[in-house]
Amino acid sequence: MAETDIEVEISALLRRANQRYTKGRRRLIAVLQSADGPLTITQILANDSSLPQSSVYRNLSILETVGVVTRIVTRDDFAHFELAEHLTEHHHHLICSKCGDVSDFSLDNRTESSLNRDLHRAAADVSFNIETHRLDLLGTCAQCT
Repeated sequence: MAETDIEVEISALLRRANQRYTKGRRRLIAVLQSADGPLTITQILANDSSLPQSSVYRNLSILETVGVVTRIVTRDDFAHFELAEHLTEHHHHLICSKCGDVSDFSLDNRTESSLNRDLHRAAADVSFNIETHRLDLLGTCAQCT
């Protein structure tokens, strides 16, 4: 999705919830867009020190509620945040169980299609209807190995 398309979509999602797309929210979105992967609040603040910490907490909560931001919970005390997949692209996460780092990875189309087919088959066996899937791999990152 092009950057202007993302802005239009975010604005529409916020309007539906009677929220505005404020300058602070735009700056927060810009930080998340420029990141290589999901960020903690500490990392967000390090990327834009002009963002007040209390506003970041409040805005992330609102953005998550309206479907703009996704929260990724890890084993550590810090959640990570990223733009929702419908605004970016389908991907999965590698989560380090030692340091809590989260990074994105994608599968090639053939592997993703095969995974999606197998997941739908498994869900159908228990009468569950899949809308989408998220795959989080837990392990140890290269830094912690």
